[in-house]
Amino acid sequence: MSKVFTALSVSVDGYITGRDPGDGRGLGDGSMLFDWYFDGDTPSSVFDGFRLSGPSARVFDALAGRIGASVAGRNTYEDSGRFGDDGGPHPTAPLFVLSHRPAPAMSGRQTLISTGIEDAVTAARQAAGEKDVALMGGGVVTEALAAGLVDEIVLHQIPILLGAGRPFFQELPTQVALRLLEAVPAPGVTHLHYAVER
Repeated sequence: MSKVFTALSVSVDGYITGRDPGDGRGLGDGSMLFDWYFDGDTPSSVFDGFRLSGPSARVFDALAGRIGASVAGRNTYEDSGRFGDDGGPHPTAPLFVLSHRPAPAMSGRQTLISTGIEDAVTAARQAAGEKDVALMGGGVVTEALAAGLVDEIVLHQIPILLGAGRPFFQELPTQVALRLLEAVPAPGVTHLHYAVER
């Protein structure tokens, strides 16, 4: 069975955006969280334009190659410029956007899901086939963790304290135990790969 995982750049103090993110402002003052995507000399085999350095190339391409479908929350979808309105964060995988409020019409590989995280993950699993489902955004990840749907968490931890912004994890109803699978130091980032204990 496919796995459900999340992999996202995060500051040491747990933020996935800087101050004042939003429509037209992207990640606010947190854009440096993704500098490691472009500061190397090894082109990504999955994403055009991404040039990674050292071990980051191996980690990034291995994760990207696993993705058969993605689920994003509405804020992530809006902050990312709607991923070009017809595609998604991945060059080939369909995107399911979880929103509890009306959204603009979607086309191409994008589908709106308004009936909850379980339905969004189920639809993504069906679309992914034997590949995995990637979760994007703190709200979606928190809802999926609370529902027991997440298998792995990858934190691309950037050595910065942003002090404010949108936190990756929101309040959970209970503790979630993690087991470290791999820690990979690389220029400008440390890749921390965890399994969710059940």
